[in-house]
Amino acid sequence: MRKIPLLADLGDEDIARVKTELRYRHFPKRSVVLHKGGNADALLFLLSGQLQVIDVTEDGRAVGLRMLAAGDFFGEIALINGSTRSASVVATTEVLVAFLPASTALHLFSHSPSVARKMLGHLAQKIQRDSEFRALLSINNTSRRIFTYIALMPQVVDKDGKQVVENLPTHQDIANMINTSRETVTRALLTLVQQGVVQKEAHRLVILDPDALQRLAQGG
Repeated sequence: MRKIPLLADLGDEDIARVKTELRYRHFPKRSVVLHKGGNADALLFLLSGQLQVIDVTEDGRAVGLRMLAAGDFFGEIALINGSTRSASVVATTEVLVAFLPASTALHLFSHSPSVARKMLGHLAQKIQRDSEFRALLSINNTSRRIFTYIALMPQVVDKDGKQVVENLPTHQDIANMINTSRETVTRALLTLVQQGVVQKEAHRLVILDPDALQRLAQGG
């Protein structure tokens, strides 16, 4: 339990209670973990794999809203608001998800200072990410939009000191996120590879020249 960032600082008594109430479920790739309009009956934790939060337009087109990685939690907004789910969540890989009943989650929100503090930080970051994402979608040039999205993706530093995007989404998932086609994403990534800006590896992207990526994102 302490490997889940939101719960890491809970006392032993609260950890024991959470352990008894968590329920686990595996989902295969492309299955729907949460349905838009569904009841807010649990707070969910992604323990392994990758998820994509999506909405569907009136013409039936899936629009990606954000990606979720292992350690992330989701479904908190509907719990706090007492509303139905505002978006669907789809597995982009095989995933393991833990479900914490709504009553227990709400008790932690109101009675655990560490959980409340982390939740406030999470919501602040979410507002900032949503603002950045709206700005990204306002970029008319599709290539710049793709370059900016890649520059904004969470990165880690590997043992060689290079910036790396782990668990790189598929070209289709990226296309869904930024309102373009899979073919356009493929061409843009190929351009970055040919210019020596990035190096594609299995399920990850190595940023070889971060400054060049930023210049391309800014239209330079």
